[in-house]
Amino acid sequence: MKSTYEIYDDSFRDHYSAVNEEGKRNWFYPQKPSGFWHNRRAWFSAVALTLLFAGPFLKVDGQPLFLFNVIERKIIIFGLFIGPQDYWLFGLAMMSFMVFIVLFTVVYGRLFCGWACPQTIFMEMVFRKIEYAIEGTHTQQKVLDKAPWTTDKIAKKVSKWSIFLLISFVIANLLLSYVVGVDELKKIITEPLSEHWSLFGGVVGFTAVFYFVFAWARDQVCTVICPYGRLQGVLLDRNSMVVAYDYKRGEPREKLHKGQDRNAGDCISCQQCVVVCPTGIDIRNGTQMECINCTACIDACDHMMDKVGFPRGLIRYASENSIADGTNRLITPRVIGYSVVLALLWGVLGFMVATRTDTETTLFRAPGTTYIENSDGTVSNLYTFKIFNKTNHPIAPTLKLESPQGTLRFAGKPDLALDPVGMSEGTLFVTLPKSELNKRKTDVKFSVYQGDKKMEEFKTTFIAPQ
Repeated sequence: MKSTYEIYDDSFRDHYSAVNEEGKRNWFYPQKPSGFWHNRRAWFSAVALTLLFAGPFLKVDGQPLFLFNVIERKIIIFGLFIGPQDYWLFGLAMMSFMVFIVLFTVVYGRLFCGWACPQTIFMEMVFRKIEYAIEGTHTQQKVLDKAPWTTDKIAKKVSKWSIFLLISFVIANLLLSYVVGVDELKKIITEPLSEHWSLFGGVVGFTAVFYFVFAWARDQVCTVICPYGRLQGVLLDRNSMVVAYDYKRGEPREKLHKGQDRNAGDCISCQQCVVVCPTGIDIRNGTQMECINCTACIDACDHMMDKVGFPRGLIRYASENSIADGTNRLITPRVIGYSVVLALLWGVLGFMVATRTDTETTLFRAPGTTYIENSDGTVSNLYTFKIFNKTNHPIAPTLKLESPQGTLRFAGKPDLALDPVGMSEGTLFVTLPKSELNKRKTDVKFSVYQGDKKMEEFKTTFIAPQ
């Protein structure tokens, strides 16, 4: 069943707000936001930017807190190193993250987009602030763009573009520091450029991308490019908390006239919620794909309600059901289902992380060989082994035979000093006395030690005469 506000005017669904009737782009000039919610978003953004820029410099046990070096297959999340042998762990973490995003969206709508998305934070809290400071209000910006190229216009545009380019360069370096680490990035500055053309090319390329995004693409990143924004129609339901217009209280709309009795709703058609929107929509038409829940319309509407003496909250965080019939159900069967799946994924992920070892050893009987009966009453088997270092630092492991009692002897002198994410392989003989062998196949237990610390434990099969 359609809501009252949908019946009131449904024509907005026939067009995309960022494109005019001629098929050309509508360039938005949002009014500078201010108010209760904007102030809190500004503080949140300041904290988020601080953490974002500090992230590459934070280290745990000498390695970064975060690293996403997919080129060298090195990923570190909260200090946990994930090498090539543990990519399944990264996949499980990403699956958990996706389920969390779905659950969060079902409950709270696009809260992430408006408050925590780096695109929104940089666009609204950095680049637009600079634009307001250089070119003035949204009206002055519009007049400036339509004006002929004078010395004043050239000076303002060049100043803005130069600062935008500089910030894009900083963001590109920040992104690359999360990919290759600050130590590698530092080499571009301290060492000859000829030795780091690929890294320098990455900085230049990302700078161009970010400049394009924040100087031209802007709102289209949220409405056209970002897949998360396109999924809102699937993820949201009538119980999701979104930035919503209370059409029951606001309709029918009517301008405010002094000295006249008012029989209309509280919406005075001031259009402030529209002119302040960074994606150019009218929130009074209901939840739309373009809305990023930035709260600018809430502050604008509350300001107007204060001026005319009406209660605040005509536009607020609310679910569609809470506006339609006063019910507000955050815990629904859908939310419970996603929560159960997420809890299971987190449980498996936690168990796997807790039981994960720093080495991974494979040991198999050498193909085509059988047991060897020795003259001293012992039996030997020949094995091939591989030891993988799953950490981001060098180790020198020791391989020991735990049970049954016997001896372990390497063929040759294998180098067990492993580089970060390195591997060592070779062959070895395991010799056991016949007194320990009561059947043809006997389980043999091995351990890998780093000093006195047991890194790993595993079993294999020993073959003996019957």
